[in-house]
Amino acid sequence: MFEYFYHEILRRTIIAFGSLFNGIDIKHFDSAGNISEEIKVPLAYGPTQKFLARLEQSPDLNKPTSITLPRMSFEFTGLQYDGTRKVTTTQTFKSQTVGIATAIRKTYMPVPYNMSFELSIFTKLNDDMLQIVEQILPYFQPAYTLSVNLVDTIGEKRDIPIVIENITMQDDYEGNYSTRRSLLYTIRFTAKTYLFGPVGDTSKASRDLIKKVQVGYVQDDSSTPTRDLTYTVVPRATQSYTGNVVTNLAQDIGTTTNIIQVTDATNIAENVYININNESIYVDRKEGNTLFTKRGQDGTITGSHVRGTAVNVITDADDALIEVGDDFGFDGALS
Repeated sequence: MFEYFYHEILRRTIIAFGSLFNGIDIKHFDSAGNISEEIKVPLAYGPTQKFLARLEQSPDLNKPTSITLPRMSFEFTGLQYDGTRKVTTTQTFKSQTVGIATAIRKTYMPVPYNMSFELSIFTKLNDDMLQIVEQILPYFQPAYTLSVNLVDTIGEKRDIPIVIENITMQDDYEGNYSTRRSLLYTIRFTAKTYLFGPVGDTSKASRDLIKKVQVGYVQDDSSTPTRDLTYTVVPRATQSYTGNVVTNLAQDIGTTTNIIQVTDATNIAENVYININNESIYVDRKEGNTLFTKRGQDGTITGSHVRGTAVNVITDADDALIEVGDDFGFDGALS
């Protein structure tokens, strides 16, 4: 616990939220109905009070250095755990390291959090404000969904709903005719994001796996006992990690069928394990393209399989790809 990791999830969500409002324009028309001016509304990250203070410091309409309106700003204002989206803390899902096809690992489910945002809109004219608001609100009913790359290392991309919560309006009429008028609309949003914990190093996890166990049995309890028997156990994969398809079923098989017909049994040896639709099957012997088997090995469920289903052979290459948390069987030997 408390090892260093940083996926930049909060930062990515903040950037994704701001990008929603980065392309809003307003237009001014002359008396003939022609466009006289088109303005791209600038967007900045910062608190509302900062811009209000800037307006109060430079209220003069004729001052060339005064802050320009319209303008928008947004701010990340809070973070809250969302228990309604909670899943089992021990639940995992398969993930793959980007760029490494064989680096498949199990990752713990993320923790749901709600991020609170405020979008502030400043304008001088009421029509400018209405143009901006009307370009935003129709997309939220009440949520708009963004796809965000949350964790690059495992290629985790999730849809983040952005929910509109409420809108407040403020119109400042105080001051004389030379005082700058400012309209302020504040729209509050909630982004339903997920936070991931540390993602383990696959190579390190593989090194920590116990790959072989030896147990020695002795016959007496003397000071110099002699080892009479050694039992060696190694893990054996119960699924095809490499996708090694060697043949297909030649006919349908039911849950009680132990004699299996395949289209070509050349690449299937005796005393090996095969996998059909996640069912582990032991091949006791074969005659031509007929396999005499033991079904439902290693605790897998015996199922019905249709003609043409792929048959995978479990090899040593699959044994080497067993990951932490995967189900596996055992091969034992006496010496």
